[in-house]
Amino acid sequence: MRKLNKPFRTPKASKKFAVYVKNPKTKNVNIVRFGDPNMEIRRDNPKRLKSFRARHKCDTDPPNKLTARYWSCKKW
Repeated sequence: MRKLNKPFRTPKASKKFAVYVKNPKTKNVNIVRFGDPNMEIRRDNPKRLKSFRARHKCDTDPPNKLTARYWSCKKW
């Protein structure tokens, strides 16, 4: 098994990245998949970065670690 809280690429899967996360309530390890495999990530463009973070509410409403939004925001 892979390390906890470390995103990795998912080849031939429905999402681009995945990460194993431990649920604090149930103590189970869950897999969280995130990212569109058909989209290109353009982190070097400040306008795109600002738009992405605003659209996903990365700064205003901090998401839970068990959500795909949390890991997408962290990746950006």
